[in-house]
Amino acid sequence: MELNGKAALITGASRGVGAATAIKLAKKGCNVAINCNQSIDRAKHVATQCRGFGVKAVVVQGDVARDVDCRRIATESVEAIGQLDILINNAGTTRFINFHDMDEVSDYDWEHILGVNLKGPFQCTRAARESLEAGDGGVIVNTASVAGITGAGSSIPYCVSKAGLINLTLGLARTLGPKIRVNAVAPGFIEGEWLQTGLGSSYESVRDKKAAEGLLDAVSTHEDIADGILSMITCSKVTGHVLTVDTGHTIGPRISSGI
Repeated sequence: MELNGKAALITGASRGVGAATAIKLAKKGCNVAINCNQSIDRAKHVATQCRGFGVKAVVVQGDVARDVDCRRIATESVEAIGQLDILINNAGTTRFINFHDMDEVSDYDWEHILGVNLKGPFQCTRAARESLEAGDGGVIVNTASVAGITGAGSSIPYCVSKAGLINLTLGLARTLGPKIRVNAVAPGFIEGEWLQTGLGSSYESVRDKKAAEGLLDAVSTHEDIADGILSMITCSKVTGHVLTVDTGHTIGPRISSGI
């Protein structure tokens, strides 16, 4: 897909991976609708950065866990940027809960995390489907996580939500082809604010441990994940695929030179 002149809706784009993706799309000449739920000022700042590349950029507020919001987000995005060729289901949430503290997991945790991370992408896809099918071929990229593959992450509900999102990616690829391609990117440890807040004082030690365990001696940045998302957009013959971006962490340790 040639990005110049296309239009994209990115959910959860006020910061992190979503913001990095919106800016990279704008640099390529893609008009962008930047969704956020609460961080309006930060989303407006991202939109200003995007407009600096000569494209249309609009902020569309809404909670992807609410279907009525998803339908409005899609409608307002099309009205503002004229069409919709790309949907990036990036909005996500979690609560850091030790796996052994099962009694700490509440009904609200399940409902909120699954609502944003799993129902949200389905509802946004359903809301955007008609617009995505109207052009020469639409594309959806879901931001999953290696937590959905390995079963290890910030909490059990988070891992389950991302495993569900990976399965949803496959189901939607089968359902929406050939007009719409659907793929996912599964990040590992991402350096930045979200994990700094969640891990607190242990952030640096965990980051360094993950970097040492990865085959590239590093952890990913928001820009690295955004690059993965753009590759799933532009590679026109790929659908139903999950791209892992984790510096080689999940495939295991290096093979020593003595083996």
